[in-house]
Amino acid sequence: MPDLSELSYWQWAMVVAAVLVVLAHYKTSRADGIFVGRVHPYRRLMWFVMPTRNECVVYYEDKIRAEKLLEYLEKGKSTLGCNVTHAYVAALNVAIAESPTMDQFVIGRRLYKRRERSITFSMKRKAMAKKAKLAVVRMPMRDDESFASLTARINGSINHQRSGKKTHADKEYQLFDLLPRTLLRFFVWFFHALDYVNLLPHAFTKEDALYTSAVVANLGSLGMDAGYHHLYEWGTSSVFAMVGQVKDEAVVEDGKLVAGKVLTVRYSYDERIDDGLGTKKAILRVNEIMSDPETHLGCLELDESTHHAMVVPQD
Repeated sequence: MPDLSELSYWQWAMVVAAVLVVLAHYKTSRADGIFVGRVHPYRRLMWFVMPTRNECVVYYEDKIRAEKLLEYLEKGKSTLGCNVTHAYVAALNVAIAESPTMDQFVIGRRLYKRRERSITFSMKRKAMAKKAKLAVVRMPMRDDESFASLTARINGSINHQRSGKKTHADKEYQLFDLLPRTLLRFFVWFFHALDYVNLLPHAFTKEDALYTSAVVANLGSLGMDAGYHHLYEWGTSSVFAMVGQVKDEAVVEDGKLVAGKVLTVRYSYDERIDDGLGTKKAILRVNEIMSDPETHLGCLELDESTHHAMVVPQD
């Protein structure tokens, strides 16, 4: 046994650092997630065989009949200022709430249940401006919130993004943009390492758009079809949904081929979070809500609590 009293300050520092690293690997608590301790051994093995999200990504396409959706949004456009993005975010919120396994994430080769459900969506900083920069908005979701209230909150966030004021993300981007390439690469690696052992401060992630339940991109507002998007290795989002434009497509009704309005949504999700049954349930639920939003989303009337935030967004 070595005599510990003979160790130099540098050797002591190395010993302490080694002990801290070992202890950090046993830290399971996170500010944004609850550790799921018991999982099937096969699922746990997946985290080691396929440690990144894009090694485990599954792609899925869903077709939604959109006739009732278009009627619903036309009714609500003048009073709520709603469009397909509002309806889809509302539907996805319900689906994730009803399928809690969809609101999980894998980080540090461990599974966590998210503490706060949120959805991130992208938008243009200036409406109708071709060269306008894209912004992403992370919205905390609430249970039992009316469609009118959610629409008002979304539009309030859009107003803030388009006001010209610097957001939290803007300040972060400007700060990191000042760093030289090598230093920036180090900080990204360092933050990843801290996040891996659950030591990245919550202040760095609580407003980050990619620390979210799902990311939504509505390409239909740009006149584009939906594509399949990769999952980001940064953050904790396990689901990415791309919404396309409503198009006339051939559909089968009562055994006959007819023309119908169809909205295509393409999903990318991390299969490590769920056995597939919860994912199927959530996607079918979104389809059900979007196919008949008046039944499932209901209210198209403003009340006093939502009136002040209402604005008609321009795609």
